[in-house]
Amino acid sequence: MSTRNQPHPQMAPPPPPKPLKSQTYANGNGNGNLNANGNLVNGSAISNGNNPTFGLSAHDTNASIQKLNGRSPCHTPPRTDREQVVMTPKGKTANSTVILIERKLVDEVSERTHVAGGDHTGIIINKDTVAGQKSQTTPAQLSLEFRVFLVSANSGKHSQESRTLRFWFRDWLKNEENQAHIAQDFFKELVSPKDFPRDYVGFIKKIMKLMQKGYDEIQSLEIELRILEETAEPPSRPLSMDESQFESPPLTQEKVLELIEQAYPNPITPEDLAKDYGWEEQDVIMVFMSLKERGLIKSMEYNSYTRIHHEDKEIKVVKQMPTIASNKQPTIAIITAQYCEKLAIDAMLENKETFVRYTTVDTLKKDSNLTNSLKKKRRVGESNVYTLGNIGAHRIVSTKLPSVGSTREAMTATGNTTTRLLGTFQNVDYVFVVGVAGGVPHYTDYKKHVRLGDVVISYVDKQRALTNGSEKPYVYVYKSGDDVKTYFPINDSLQQIAESLQANMEIKRPWETYLQEGLHLLQQKTESDFNRPAANSDKLFMSIGNNEVIEVSHPIGADSVDGIPKSRLHLGPIGSGRDLVRNDDLRIQFAKKYGLLATDLEMSSVLDSIIGNCRESFILVKGISDYKDGTTTRKWQNYASLAAASVVKSIICGMDAPTNV
Repeated sequence: MSTRNQPHPQMAPPPPPKPLKSQTYANGNGNGNLNANGNLVNGSAISNGNNPTFGLSAHDTNASIQKLNGRSPCHTPPRTDREQVVMTPKGKTANSTVILIERKLVDEVSERTHVAGGDHTGIIINKDTVAGQKSQTTPAQLSLEFRVFLVSANSGKHSQESRTLRFWFRDWLKNEENQAHIAQDFFKELVSPKDFPRDYVGFIKKIMKLMQKGYDEIQSLEIELRILEETAEPPSRPLSMDESQFESPPLTQEKVLELIEQAYPNPITPEDLAKDYGWEEQDVIMVFMSLKERGLIKSMEYNSYTRIHHEDKEIKVVKQMPTIASNKQPTIAIITAQYCEKLAIDAMLENKETFVRYTTVDTLKKDSNLTNSLKKKRRVGESNVYTLGNIGAHRIVSTKLPSVGSTREAMTATGNTTTRLLGTFQNVDYVFVVGVAGGVPHYTDYKKHVRLGDVVISYVDKQRALTNGSEKPYVYVYKSGDDVKTYFPINDSLQQIAESLQANMEIKRPWETYLQEGLHLLQQKTESDFNRPAANSDKLFMSIGNNEVIEVSHPIGADSVDGIPKSRLHLGPIGSGRDLVRNDDLRIQFAKKYGLLATDLEMSSVLDSIIGNCRESFILVKGISDYKDGTTTRKWQNYASLAAASVVKSIICGMDAPTNV
């Protein structure tokens, strides 16, 4: 784009509605929405530092808005010198102003105009409202809406202003995807943090200059400015790009309980937590004592502690698993990684019986008080929890992995736990990996959009498999550096049942009944809340670089009930990989390359163990609790876990009764 030039002194358009003496907030605070239907979706986003950050939403059903580097590639016919950029006032009320900026041939321009000269040659300001513009006869092809916060020079109060941009494109630009790309490019350049217009005149001027110098594909653009409300303070901004991720988390009871639950069934010591998170051990001990007084944890051997399960009195602690009669041998195994996931799965089981096997190991630790001597310290080793029960005619065993992550120790532990599970219960033929994951959103197409509370089931992307004939089908992808591993079950009968559930979900949704039954049971037995969180807590953000984020609203679906979208089933590949959670761009590229619908905790070692133990049928069922990997916020984890568990029960109820017991 060319450098911005100063306007002709007489070219300023009509002033905005009251407050007249307002300017954009000094720190560039802002929020807003990009909305193809013109529907307003609330959001808030504030910049870090002095750069503005904007909320943005889009739901043009057939368009695909992507983050681009530079302009969108599309054919642009040469501009005619007889063409002018004309600004026309369309109307004004007490709290709104509407302006039209359009391209016109010279002979179409009326005499009641102001013609800019010099660097602004080709820009014309209509002095009168002109009827019959294209915007009054043809609906806009795409609409963007965002909000800015203004601060009054007189009162110092903040007011929120909605700014809507409605686009009409050249007749030769029919491709809706290209139209969406161009609108996105235009919007990004208009609200660029480095030179966002701080006042009304500058905002209109920048739009006109963008149209004149670089966006020939746009035929006309209507701008509507509306004052929404007056507030005492601007909103707080969301964290961008996991800004707090590399800092030590604050020491709270909630955080310590979360870490104890992650380690379950392995007990954990205050000493280990203090060392891992840089806390003072004495402070950690005090938090442990408070959690114990609340009846949430209990002390174990060797100064360790573990979570008190709501069915704790019924749990049998054993050195070895007892012999199980052949007619009670489980044929289905369900593997979870988080405590809430295990609770949700167990809420689906009948006739439950839980066994916990604790193990201890000797470790050698140098004694600083004795020269060249070593002392033994007994510590808790890898423990296992197995819950046996029924779903319909099927015998189930559920377990929880003691730890999950990308470290060698965590991956080894998850693999060992899975191998031990399948070695202990050798009649297991089907393995479910169940829990929460991060959704891969689609900002414009509701049918492709995966949002919080939905459930993604690992399934081959058939369209990609047909297109890429040389590529092996996969339901799960793991990436570590340049190494990529793909997984596909030899027996895909579970996937076929899931496909049938999805195909009929507009008519029959059995998982909703199971979810409500599980919710009722959990409300009676645990203090944890498994209800669906408020719809407005499902916020979607997009990175625009330099640690800046914009808020993006969800595409609107036709199956909402009282404004709350129904949870939907999605079939497609799921993936995971090191460093993907911390890097939005890498995760987006990874998901796009492999057609992923969800990104998950690293489960490759679990799948390696399943395949290594010759289990031919496996499936991943993941409730969506965030847009990264399911672990970045706890607000949706309980509900997403319960949603996934209820879908698992629906799949199992669709299976043939077992014959190998």
